[in-house]
Amino acid sequence: MASLEQCRAALDRLAHNLSTTADGAVRGAAALDRSLSCRITDLDVTFVGRLADGTLKDVTAVPGPPREKAQIRLAMTGDDLVALVDGELHFARAWGSGRVKLEAGLRDLLRLRTLL
Repeated sequence: MASLEQCRAALDRLAHNLSTTADGAVRGAAALDRSLSCRITDLDVTFVGRLADGTLKDVTAVPGPPREKAQIRLAMTGDDLVALVDGELHFARAWGSGRVKLEAGLRDLLRLRTLL
């Protein structure tokens, strides 16, 4: 089971990848300005922050479920988060099988498909 520190490091790597290595379509999707929550189900913690200017900003960890409903909401285990960021788990397959849950408005889902 991934630790809280490993999950935070995975989110930091994701933020770095978005801001430095993203190409045109991915950078466009990452340019959304939306509130974001990532619930780590096995650790009972939620990372909350913003997806803005092509990166993740102001990310903090809060115990339990998120206090406010973010515009983009993810839920998964810590191991799945680390595997997604490391490229070992394909997002579409994980989402389709229910390992990763994603909730967002239809317009955001369409833009996020290139990002995830």
